[in-house]
Amino acid sequence: MLILRQAEVSALLDGRERELVDLVREAYRLYDEGQAAVPHSVFLRFPRNARNRIIGLPAYLGGPQPVAGMKWISSFPGNLDSGLQRASAAILLNSLATGQPEALIEGSVISARRTAASAALAASVLTTPEQSGSAALLGCGVINFEVLRFLAAVLPNLRAASVFDRDQDRAESFRRRAAEELPDVAVEVAPSAAAALRGHRLHSIATTAAEPHMGLDDVPPGSVLLHVSLRDLYPAAILSSVNVVDDADHVCRERTSLHLTEQVAGNRDFIHASLGRLVRDPSALRRTPQQNVVFSPFGLGMLDLALADYVRCAALDRGLGTRFDDFLLDGGALVA
Repeated sequence: MLILRQAEVSALLDGRERELVDLVREAYRLYDEGQAAVPHSVFLRFPRNARNRIIGLPAYLGGPQPVAGMKWISSFPGNLDSGLQRASAAILLNSLATGQPEALIEGSVISARRTAASAALAASVLTTPEQSGSAALLGCGVINFEVLRFLAAVLPNLRAASVFDRDQDRAESFRRRAAEELPDVAVEVAPSAAAALRGHRLHSIATTAAEPHMGLDDVPPGSVLLHVSLRDLYPAAILSSVNVVDDADHVCRERTSLHLTEQVAGNRDFIHASLGRLVRDPSALRRTPQQNVVFSPFGLGMLDLALADYVRCAALDRGLGTRFDDFLLDGGALVA
């Protein structure tokens, strides 16, 4: 068993944004070709505390180097008030020859960066140069900072961003960090969400919202919205937009905005394409210049496995991590 800590995972992924986007692109391509298995995620919820949850995402990803395993990720929004990260995670990789567990990898860094890579890939597929020169980001947590980092890596003309968070200190901290780490992107803190949205045609929404709370009145026509947190937009906003998802069956559940929209509409005709399909054929999506496009990714476990396997191979090459060759007694034989 190979065990990799958060610091080791970060060291292996830092500065690899374009490479990770390519990994995510390939995973979506394989998924669209039927070379992956992604069962529905399992949600563990707690009595009398609807905000907290732990999610299990099992998956298999095929291709030249297949991988299988599971991500186990918790979301405890109250952690933010205590100075802790909202999410924590672990990823377990299994041998495809024996089924035995082979690697246990800290997963919050992988989870954040695969989310950002997916959003950046969607932006590269869905935006024009006129749309991608600047961006608005609602929510100034870990996810949107990674989204901004990945957008800067894949959108060569991105030069400005407006950010908003209900916590002004968090927004200012975001701006200061961006000035240090992303000096080519001028980041300003907007006084309101509406002010942030009005000045841009590319938007990333990554909040802790549990219920829809916004429409598109302040969004310029012809915008692309990366609806990363999935529960922000009213059904009416979804119905008025061109919608792209990672997987319709996954995203239309657990009271996401698209799940609620399906209940209102009685069907899924408002979903126009999957990102995997567009990776293979960008012309598959038709929309007018004035239509808004919303990308709503549920977050498929195969993406976590793609990055986790990349981390595992890199760690083995560099001699990183801690090995426990006796993790399974007697080479994995059952012991009573």
